[in-house]
Amino acid sequence: MHPVAFDIGGFTIHWYGIFLALGVVAGVWTASRRCVLDKIQPVVITDLAPWLVGGVIVGARLLYVLTYWENQFAGKPFWHVFNLRSGGLVFYGGLIGAVLATYGYLRFRRLPIWKVADALAPSIALGHALGRIGCLMFGCCYGRICELPWAVQFPPDHESYPQTVHPTQIYEAVLNFALYLGLAWLYRRKKFDGQIFCVYLISYAMVRSFVELFRGDYNPSQYLGGWFTPAHAVSVAIFALGIFLIRRLGTGPNTSRKP
Repeated sequence: MHPVAFDIGGFTIHWYGIFLALGVVAGVWTASRRCVLDKIQPVVITDLAPWLVGGVIVGARLLYVLTYWENQFAGKPFWHVFNLRSGGLVFYGGLIGAVLATYGYLRFRRLPIWKVADALAPSIALGHALGRIGCLMFGCCYGRICELPWAVQFPPDHESYPQTVHPTQIYEAVLNFALYLGLAWLYRRKKFDGQIFCVYLISYAMVRSFVELFRGDYNPSQYLGGWFTPAHAVSVAIFALGIFLIRRLGTGPNTSRKP
């Protein structure tokens, strides 16, 4: 694994950025094709994309800075907060930022919020799966020390070296891709608008909670009881929100759908 893909005229291109870009493109493309099944024009997704990406970046960076302020930002010049080229994005922050940006845009345009959310939900999982490959190449979000046959060892300049660690990035990439396939299958069989998005929230909260058991990149002071991480806490809230929404939307007037 090596974070740098290549250099162009002295400008370094990182694998992390490449896979993030691939995730955005794949997510927007698949969502724009899927949304026609709910009689939504693909242009709705493409017009929404810049707002979605902006919300992801702002939310993901903000939560990262808040989570790792003491270890990485305290006492340093404030401009370090905006140095995205060094990595540092938290998915849950990105999800929250994207939801807020999408909600604001759809409300302003008076577009069907839950229909669009359902079209986007499987693509979020697909984009996230590609993004985690970027995390593997960059060396972030790595796992705890282990000696299993599939353990990985990062280069000598990595903080985990010379230990072998769980490939948590691969765990999450595979599970997110499986989630994408499952949600794409369910989308054609959904019973009410908002169902796919709710199932995504519930399912990803469980996926992330599982993967977090193997994460090893937190400061020891961030663990509660030696295993409960900040992402576990957010997962509990996301899971509860998904259950609340699916119960509420599932009993609403939009539950009957044509076969």
